[in-house]
Amino acid sequence: MSAISATPTKNMMLFSGRAHLELAEHVAKELDVTVTPQSAYSFANGEIFVRFEESVRGSDAFVLQSHSAPINDALMEHLIMVDALKRGSAKRITVVMPFWGYARQDKKHRGREPISARLIADMFKVAGADRILTVDLHTAQIQGFFDGPVDHLFALPVLADYIKSTRPDTNFAVVSPDSGRVRLAERWSETLGGTPLAFIHKTRDPRKPNEAVANRVVGDIEGRTCVVIDDMIDTGGTVAKAVEVLQKEGAASVIIAATHGVLSGPAPERLANCGADEVIFTDTLPIPHEKRFANMTVLPIAPLLAEAIHQVFEDGSVTSLFDGNA
Repeated sequence: MSAISATPTKNMMLFSGRAHLELAEHVAKELDVTVTPQSAYSFANGEIFVRFEESVRGSDAFVLQSHSAPINDALMEHLIMVDALKRGSAKRITVVMPFWGYARQDKKHRGREPISARLIADMFKVAGADRILTVDLHTAQIQGFFDGPVDHLFALPVLADYIKSTRPDTNFAVVSPDSGRVRLAERWSETLGGTPLAFIHKTRDPRKPNEAVANRVVGDIEGRTCVVIDDMIDTGGTVAKAVEVLQKEGAASVIIAATHGVLSGPAPERLANCGADEVIFTDTLPIPHEKRFANMTVLPIAPLLAEAIHQVFEDGSVTSLFDGNA
């Protein structure tokens, strides 16, 4: 009797931590799947328990969690979910982290400091992750921290298309908040049609987190609508000072565009009152109602995540999502 060979049917399963369930539901809708049901809760001492309610054996598992505050809880839950999938015999596990926790600690500024972004990558590898899918890393070098494929998505098209569609025929200037974001600013300039570039010269003391001094603008921004771009905004102090400097230097108006709205502490109040016409984020991180204000716009990242997940599942090209420029 001859053996009958058959190609196994691929089975996509989407899982979500508790940090940003709304985003997971939007991604599921885009993919026309459902978020796999699970039991997840925290014990009295803070320990986290997760159990999936369906078999995950042989699945192509995508486990989504936004590393939002309290970040250590979100991160630990993410790791536990990966471990549960590995022990449940999932065939391939892709960690979907729209925001990579601890990404700012990507190098040693002084002696005896950790490189925590590398530690996060190592932890996910040990837990059983085969692949990581993330959006707008703080620095591109973090891709090399994980021993496996890392799909680095860019929110620039989402943000730039919105700005172009809402402000046609506008004289833009793209402003980097510091010299380290100039390459990103160049990509923004190309997307907006070759607009002028500028950056804010600032100083920062590595011993004082979330604190920088904006000194002056390098570049011609007079009479233009300045688009201040960044990967994340945490306490909002630096970008609020940048808006002040740009207005003093003659900017016609200022727009702030950032992928990740961390928005710790006084950030919402600072951004609401800094003088910017509009502050634009994506929803890689949850932004609760109490942190929103009148001139804030939050754009959906789910279509981009869903398309990237589809390409990974079908063994397609994630780079093609960015016209070969990723």
